Amino acid sequence: MTAVGIDGVEIWTGKLKLDLPGTFAPEQGDDPEKYTKGLGLNNSSFPDVYEDIVTMGANAAKGLMDRKGLEPEDVGRIDVATESAFDHSKPVSTYIAGCLEQVYDGDFTHANKGERKFACLAGTQAIDDAYNWIRAGRNRDRPAIVITTDTALYARGDPGEATQGAGAVAMLIDEDPSIVELSADQGYGSKDETDFLKPNQQFPSVDGKRSVQVYLSRMREALEDYESVTDDIELEDFAYAPFHTPFPGMVRKAALLAYRHVIRDTDHEDALAAEIGRQPREDEYDDREAYEEAIRGYMDDLKTTEQYQSWYDAAVEPTLGLSREVGNWYTSSVHIARVSALRDALSRDREFVDETLLVASYGSGAQAEIHAETIREGWRAEVEALDIDAQLDARYDLTWDEYEDVHDVHEYDADLGREVEEFTQPDGEFVFTGWGRMNERQYEYVE
Repeated sequence: MTAVGIDGVEIWTGKLKLDLPGTFAPEQGDDPEKYTKGLGLNNSSFPDVYEDIVTMGANAAKGLMDRKGLEPEDVGRIDVATESAFDHSKPVSTYIAGCLEQVYDGDFTHANKGERKFACLAGTQAIDDAYNWIRAGRNRDRPAIVITTDTALYARGDPGEATQGAGAVAMLIDEDPSIVELSADQGYGSKDETDFLKPNQQFPSVDGKRSVQVYLSRMREALEDYESVTDDIELEDFAYAPFHTPFPGMVRKAALLAYRHVIRDTDHEDALAAEIGRQPREDEYDDREAYEEAIRGYMDDLKTTEQYQSWYDAAVEPTLGLSREVGNWYTSSVHIARVSALRDALSRDREFVDETLLVASYGSGAQAEIHAETIREGWRAEVEALDIDAQLDARYDLTWDEYEDVHDVHEYDADLGREVEEFTQPDGEFVFTGWGRMNERQYEYVE
């Protein structure tokens, strides 16, 4: 069976930056370490006034197509995953295809286009759709492009405001992939939840404490479901574990939960027994509350052990590098975690082919998916081709007043009553230019 997976990837970050410890924290009267150590974030990315989810997605897709030498007729499918869509009918993929047709000969008339929505999980679901489409033989030897693009904007003063971010990832899904082969085995945890939602509104309604618990519960269920269709998971089987990363502090919680689950009834648990004891078993306690209290105590001890910290530093911490500098990208977050892992392997000159990633995606509402990906021989050249460091370095550093202005610009219902000048100059990219006769957004390519 021919391998199917991710053959290429391109990233586009919003062109503005908010320094969280240096600019955001003083305005909030907070200790900067609340953001750098608590949330695990240094900076957030924002779109300039001429950027939005379409321009970021189209710019990422164009970079991918150019690098892979693709023309529109070569592409059989374009799927966009977003939770920042501005139209309840017309999918963002059609806007992006229209942008790309401005700069290429030919068009995407023949290509299947769609939009996926399930909060931050939608990007992984779109990859699953493309995988199934290729496996079913319906692609006519053509690859799919999956684009994840979001502006993760929160209302001013919301506790989530510090985790904001904006950017896009474009991925080429094809047979005989260069970067990773996708496993056919998946685990799911899904339940109707109201932890984070946007009922006909731009800014999310969030129950913060519940959202953390829902995230962890669905991840646990997905891990258990994944184990039910594969052999028992061994820590040594996976080089990295990229998680959905709304902010790195959340991943610390999820990784600890996953580690405790995976080492249960293994030599790893036995090795820790003399130091912190064995994990509590529910049948040892008179009620659920006492058991859960014992589990919390065990996990507090577990996270301080050298054994756990060594695993976390090797398998999880390297996946957080990009997220620390850009904030939450919603549908893109797990996909920049994967890229961070690949970049870490590259920096270490790691012999990486045939090693495995355990990828944990999540979307509020709520569902988690866990699957494995195997590294392919072409991964190194693909990662070396990324220019994300140059993009990050080129971002405009916002003052507090400028941040307030750009936040207002991207608030759908805001009536500014004034013009806000762009902070950067577009150069070889798609830009938003205004509104059409039916209130549609319009775009052009600026050389």
